[in-house]
Amino acid sequence: MSRHDVLIGAVFAGAIAWIAWRVRALTPGGAVAAFVVGTLTYATGTIAFTLVLLAFFVPSVVLSRFGRARKRGLADVGKHDARDAMQVLANGGVATVCAIGWAVTHDVRWAVAFAGAYAAATADTWATEIGTLARRPPRSILTLRPVATGMSGGITLPGTLAEIVGAVWLAAVAAVAIRVFLLEPYAPLHTVDINALRAALALTPFEHWHGGLRSALGVAFAGVLGATLDSVLGATGQELRRCDVCDRACETDPHACGNPTRLIRGVGGFSNDVVNLLATAAGAAVAFVLA
Repeated sequence: MSRHDVLIGAVFAGAIAWIAWRVRALTPGGAVAAFVVGTLTYATGTIAFTLVLLAFFVPSVVLSRFGRARKRGLADVGKHDARDAMQVLANGGVATVCAIGWAVTHDVRWAVAFAGAYAAATADTWATEIGTLARRPPRSILTLRPVATGMSGGITLPGTLAEIVGAVWLAAVAAVAIRVFLLEPYAPLHTVDINALRAALALTPFEHWHGGLRSALGVAFAGVLGATLDSVLGATGQELRRCDVCDRACETDPHACGNPTRLIRGVGGFSNDVVNLLATAAGAAVAFVLA
């Protein structure tokens, strides 16, 4: 991680964060957090990691624009507008730690874990953005009973399909970006045996991309697993509250009506941001092991 890479990362991340703030995809605090995450991402993994980050961020912003009026009407859901700093860190914090792990060790498992974290974040985001637009109401991932649209722990068929597609999309981008822009330039750094290096260089293109395909499948699996864990935690440990004035379950305190709410399920303080953080951590851990 050189000063040159840090400077380029800061300029690039600053531009993206400013644009995202201007189009109201991020709050001011979210833009600052995105600047930090983006700078560290480029500084540690340059083009490869940055492409993976953009593969998560750009489609997520685009999908959030679909059915925007309906999503804004989800008064019982905690966050459904511009992403704040906690949301940015919950989705990108674990991946950033993995990126630093790569920069320090040049162990390819950290690069794959970086992709796994963003695969989980992508799968969960796509599932949420598409699932909230489903015609049929979602059902609890545990009991299969109907739940309010947008509430944590609910799943829909369109949302589940979007979850899988999102994980595969991120894994495919990561497989190409990391192999082309990251591993080849650093191959001498993580090859100890000169004979092993010669053997690697002697691999046919099929063998190279076969290995990349296996890595991509591992990352996609890690993403789906992380997003599934997100739903399970959302249906169990995440705090669910009730507004007695409106007689409605919600995820905020106070409620959208302005009245205080009381905890009826889960652990106080175990918010959606905490759930997202744990889901991305799970995605990174599974990808690390499978790598």
